[in-house]
Order: sequence, then C-alpha cells, then structure tokens
Amino acid sequence: MARRSIEERLAQLDAQRKTLQARLGKQERAADTRRKVLLGALVLQRLETSKDAEFVDRLRAWLKRELPGFLTREGDRMLFPELIDRSAAEQAAAAAQASGDQAATGERA
Repeated sequence: MARRSIEERLAQLDAQRKTLQARLGKQERAADTRRKVLLGALVLQRLETSKDAEFVDRLRAWLKRELPGFLTREGDRMLFPELIDRSAAEQAAAAAQASGDQAATGERA
C-alpha cells in the first residue's frame, strides 16, 4: 500500500511540475513581449522627437533597409508606410487585398 501512495505522490508532483513549467513559460513570453513593446516604443519615440538629426537619419535609413525583409505579413508592412518604400503595383495590390478583406468581413457580419 505504501508503494501506491508514493506513486500517487510522484504523479501529483509531476502534475505540479508541469503546471509550474507552463506558468513559467507564460511569464517568460509576457516578459519577452513587454521588452519588444518597450524597445519599439523607444525607437518610435526617438524617430519622432530626437533633436539629433544625423542619428534620426541613420536610424530611419537602417529601418528602411531592415524592415522590408523582416516584416512578412502585408498587414504588418502597412503599419510602417513611411519606412517601407513600395512600388505603385505593390500599393495597388495591398489596397485590393484590403478591400477584399473588408468585403469578406462585411459578408460575415
């Protein structure tokens, strides 16, 4: 009988361990998201308010180089029109996709 009790306790401890690991993972994801938000806020704030024009120009040039390759979703790319140079064809395709998305959403409502 004592053996079964130990097995039950081990199973309970294993369940607690899994619960705690899940909680830790959630905390780590939340902290990672918070870091990203704060870093993004800093970059945007510096672009908008920095008095160092040379720094802003270099930062803007770096973002214009890096963002197009980093952002893969069209919706994400549309959030940064001033930093992502798009051809007229790309702009027309994005507008058509956006109007199609709006029409589909309206049909569901």
